[in-house]
Amino acid sequence: MTTRHKTWSQRLEIRIRRPRAAAWLALACCAAHLLLNAADAPRAAVTQAYIGPGAGIALIGGVFAIFAAIASAFALILIYPFRLVWRLLRGRKGLKHAKVKRMVVVGLDGLEPSLAEEMIERGELPNLRKLRDTGSYQRLGTTWPPLSPVAWSSFTTGTNPGKHNIYDFIDRTPQYAPTMSSVRIRPTRTRRLLGVIPWGGGPEIAGLRKSKPFWTVLGEHGVFSTVLRVPITYPPDKFKGAQLSAMCVPDLRGTLGTFTFYAEEGRDEDLSEGGEGGDRIIVQRHGHNVVSYLRGPSNPQSEEREELRIPFTVRPGRNGTDATLHVGGEIVPLSRSRFTDFTPVRFKLGLGKSLHGVCRFYLKRFERPFELYCSPIQIDPARPALPISHPSVYAAYLAANQGTYATLGLAEDTGALDRRVLDEDAFLTHAYDIHAEREQMFFDALDKTRRGVVVCVFDGPDRIQHMFWRFHDEQHPAVTPDRRASHRDVIRDMYRRMDALVGRVLAKAGGDGSALFVMSDHGFKTFRRGVDLNAWLRDNGYLALKEGKRTAERSWLKDIDWSRTRAYALGLAGIFVNQKGREGQGIVAPGDDTKSLVRELCQKLTGLRDPQTEQVAIKEAVPRGAVYKGPYVENAPDIVVGYNEGYRVSWDAAVGKAAESVFSDNLKAWSGDHCVHPAIVPGVLFSNLKLGTTRGASIIDLAPTTLDLFGIEKPRYMDGKSLLAPGAPAQPPPKAPREAPEPVTASA
Repeated sequence: MTTRHKTWSQRLEIRIRRPRAAAWLALACCAAHLLLNAADAPRAAVTQAYIGPGAGIALIGGVFAIFAAIASAFALILIYPFRLVWRLLRGRKGLKHAKVKRMVVVGLDGLEPSLAEEMIERGELPNLRKLRDTGSYQRLGTTWPPLSPVAWSSFTTGTNPGKHNIYDFIDRTPQYAPTMSSVRIRPTRTRRLLGVIPWGGGPEIAGLRKSKPFWTVLGEHGVFSTVLRVPITYPPDKFKGAQLSAMCVPDLRGTLGTFTFYAEEGRDEDLSEGGEGGDRIIVQRHGHNVVSYLRGPSNPQSEEREELRIPFTVRPGRNGTDATLHVGGEIVPLSRSRFTDFTPVRFKLGLGKSLHGVCRFYLKRFERPFELYCSPIQIDPARPALPISHPSVYAAYLAANQGTYATLGLAEDTGALDRRVLDEDAFLTHAYDIHAEREQMFFDALDKTRRGVVVCVFDGPDRIQHMFWRFHDEQHPAVTPDRRASHRDVIRDMYRRMDALVGRVLAKAGGDGSALFVMSDHGFKTFRRGVDLNAWLRDNGYLALKEGKRTAERSWLKDIDWSRTRAYALGLAGIFVNQKGREGQGIVAPGDDTKSLVRELCQKLTGLRDPQTEQVAIKEAVPRGAVYKGPYVENAPDIVVGYNEGYRVSWDAAVGKAAESVFSDNLKAWSGDHCVHPAIVPGVLFSNLKLGTTRGASIIDLAPTTLDLFGIEKPRYMDGKSLLAPGAPAQPPPKAPREAPEPVTASA
């Protein structure tokens, strides 16, 4: 970090909740400073829906956008006195009826209640035990299906999915092509002034999560919020507060995260599967040096749209390093089996313009055969190529305050571990580095937001349990008994680390009048066996493959004969009817024919048994109308599948393939999951408040509870109820319940 950037960081050390004139001046000047220095870093937009590597980005804005942004910064200075008076009046009004001065939410994504309860009773989680004993604890009902984008959207809006429109990570289109469920980004045409200077071409970025998040409602009543890395906040919300986006923020290539593995043996190869993973590039040796290149996006200013690349050289190391990487003017020391810090990289577009990214390297070996991992090249938070925060300078403020950090929506590289490019220890280091960045942001927000709301979601528990449950489960087929002992305690150790985080939060905010909630969006279970829904539909006469095919080997439903297919599966929890007028080649009439087919499939799939284990694989398959209610139900899958513990949709069916067999062992590192029946994987809810409820708490209750804490009546669209509802008896801290609460349904 340069001295100049440190100066800006010092000028931005403000209490965000109550900005003063000097702080606003510093913020506006910082914005102008960053924009002036980013004249070679225009914003960018994803040209596809992040499906598959190489989706690319498109140039927007140009010089006119920069001048407009600078003018806006100076206008901010001029109107500051009027904003100050208005904010003071609104802020006092907004906090007039507040029951607490601040609400703090610590989201521990995927924390499993049965494991947390066991470890609490054994004395291994003293801080969560303290919260339980002095405040309250209960299991938290989750959503249909219990997926992070679905559940966190219900947390955000206080609604069932039929009102917020998020049902999975991906959705299908009438042409059967997959698309991201939460955001649409479409580039517009780039024009050239005088045939040379690019202008226009700004992207159309539309968030597809519907209903209003509770922090927007709070802002309308003058209450400030800081919201850090809550899933499905991309693009950033516009509200009274600060926000750093999370899930679905792309890398600089426009994908959800494409790593690169440089090797000296083998061949260039796409290591992705279903649009997730990475590339292998074969390097060349020139004497003692290794040479290759970084892959960037396609050049939006070029007619040929050729791929942008940055050459690099790896040389033998000196002074105790194994090697040095020379890339774009940067010299990066490489030590074997250690991650580098973030390295800034710049892809030149021409005419003095560039796109800025950051990445980390991990040297596996320099000697023959050479092996080097490069993380996905992420958006540089100091010079973001896409809007990743609100206000737009907040991302840069964090970078100036704490250094470069991960911006990718799914930052922990599970794909690299699944493909054995990284080993377990490297992945853990990577995950905990990201967790440390998040902690630093969070505690900075606690310092700056003295009144209002602070929400931060920590992804580490979810990612670590996904990848290490095979060591935790003595019967998992992905690990042999002799290997299981090597990482048997990783998950329990992670729970202890999360408990230590809670202890630091209690020390910081536990006794200052803040209401503290520690929660997870769902729990976790083992994933031993996959269920190929498309193979089952094929074997039972509902799906047909193209002539001569027994299996569908290409992703995204490309091998299906639509003229003979009545239903198909795509994504992690849904089955769609191939309906006339809705799908491009639909054959099932809407109305009674569709309803009859849905009933038939639900009856046959509910209780489906695995012939190898004789266990029930699908606990329940339900029509969408049974669990969703609202204006967006028609966008949901026709059938939602709730699997039994130990089962999940197979890897093939999730991306629109069909394997030979319906059931198969899961041999991937990704060995734990929560894509099961919601009654099996409730989340957790701890609080320093003694919550009073007449029924089990659900994730949809957190939004109305937050509003209630600040004396704000919940909007009519919210399905949840305040956990502080009048008339609810105050309860002593309950013992850990053994029965799961009901999952969120339309009647909630």
